[in-house]
Amino acid sequence: MALFRSSREAGEHVIVALGSNQGDREGTLGRAIADIDALRELRVRAISPYYETPAIKIDGVDREAPRYLNAVIAAQTTLSPHALLDALNTIERGHGRVRDEVWGDRTLDLDIIVYGSLEMRDETLTIPHPRAWERAFVLQPWLDIEPGAVLPGYGPISAVRALATDEVRLYVDDESDGDEP
Repeated sequence: MALFRSSREAGEHVIVALGSNQGDREGTLGRAIADIDALRELRVRAISPYYETPAIKIDGVDREAPRYLNAVIAAQTTLSPHALLDALNTIERGHGRVRDEVWGDRTLDLDIIVYGSLEMRDETLTIPHPRAWERAFVLQPWLDIEPGAVLPGYGPISAVRALATDEVRLYVDDESDGDEP
């Protein structure tokens, strides 16, 4: 007799990157993680520490723009890649995300980095994320929670991370007691 497995237990392993550089960045990331975990078809398995980074704009690093707070989560989901994207876009909008400038400042950015070992590209979604391989603000937090992970098409994230040169620093809230998120 087969045991019943909840839809939150089965499915594909996914990595989702989170970023915020407007408003209460830390609160926004925490609430977004809770919103993602509340999806019926998804279970958050691991949450990285938060990292702070300068804003990267279309023309490169913008040190005048508010700094980003970034993290990644590892999860299991039975949602299809496009249904997951739709759910994440809904969560972004719920946190005030507006898409009026490419790579502009934002209250919340949620990106699917990997979806199992799937490699796909269509008009709305590319998996793995097309710039994950060069973004230390994605690779470092991912490395923290899954040191043996592989970025499909690129190899072990430890090796890929060693090549990413953007500035990342572990975030410690100056008003906290120094505990990680």
